[in-house]
Amino acid sequence: MVNSKTFILVAFSFISVLSFCTLKKLPDVNSFGVLASKSKTTPTIVYISNADSREIYVLELNKRDGSLKLIEKEPVNGSVMPLAISPDHKYLYASLRSKPYAVSSFAIDPHTGKLEWIKTVPLTDNMAYISTDHTGHYLFGASYFGNKISVNAIGQDGVIDSIPLQVLQTGKNAHAILTDPSNRYMFVPNLGDDVILQYRFDERTGKVTVNQPSSVAVKKGAGPRHLVFNPNGHDAFGVNELDGTLNKYQLNESGLLKLVLSYSVMPAGFKGRPAAADIHLRPDGKFIYVSERSSNTIAAFRINKKKSNLTLVGSYPTETQPRGFNIDPEGKYLLAVGQQSNGLTVYRIDHKKGTLIKRSQLSIGKNPNWVEILQLTLIN
Repeated sequence: MVNSKTFILVAFSFISVLSFCTLKKLPDVNSFGVLASKSKTTPTIVYISNADSREIYVLELNKRDGSLKLIEKEPVNGSVMPLAISPDHKYLYASLRSKPYAVSSFAIDPHTGKLEWIKTVPLTDNMAYISTDHTGHYLFGASYFGNKISVNAIGQDGVIDSIPLQVLQTGKNAHAILTDPSNRYMFVPNLGDDVILQYRFDERTGKVTVNQPSSVAVKKGAGPRHLVFNPNGHDAFGVNELDGTLNKYQLNESGLLKLVLSYSVMPAGFKGRPAAADIHLRPDGKFIYVSERSSNTIAAFRINKKKSNLTLVGSYPTETQPRGFNIDPEGKYLLAVGQQSNGLTVYRIDHKKGTLIKRSQLSIGKNPNWVEILQLTLIN
């Protein structure tokens, strides 16, 4: 039994602790006198470009259940398509593919993910793809109709220099442009010529020079479209639009690709004309996904480390004409948009199997085509 004097003493000590914490603004204590930690959140923000309604949707992804909450609709002055986020997550860049061809810079609010327009500057052509180098000092553009690529400097304020550092002619239908994980090499799939162009890149000056050999060929009529790199820095994967295939490449220390294997992304029994579109890796490099617009599906493959090959996980129905999709930075969810359905579907990715489980669906703007996902920094 606790006597009255002991009880009064304990109570007085507990009240004194609480008072001291309040006066000194020390961390909170719970009902047992134990320090209570404040929870921190890391909001996951989704950006969707809607070409025909000329707007960028800003949404928050609920990481517990895959639901989405609309934060804002940011209007733009043109047919907005490719998006790119700066490596420091401070800026978003949007390519406008209606005349006059341009790129808009937006500041990203670090607490909410909302966009604040900074400036719109002209680009040399209609750019089907934009990206930045890994320093965030340069913006790259690939013109499908103009058969060219460009390099523009980016200022510390996120504004793109309207005068390009370089404009280089490519083969027919340049469809993507990006550097490898080392930031020393650049690659440009040319859909019309069935090659991937290979360049050297100097991050100090932004200068691009042709590597040797200057290209790696794919199967005739395949139509190389987009390319991604494995986080290990040794492998790359390319999607071919016209024959509906996924290629695996080895990347050597000289920045040269070697075609290793090719896989069909078309669902079994489908007889239509292929129109493969987008490609993304789960961040841990264990699974890769490809969207296909004729069958309206997303194909999932397991990347086998020991055998150095791929295994088909499955083919999943999705939005109509899924030009764009992406995976959140934690690798939990895949979000796909449909250009003809004007909808967005969220899938949970099974961590071990890589399978896709539909969690939510949302109507969005007209002609959605590009998805970027950003996890904001910790907020106190």
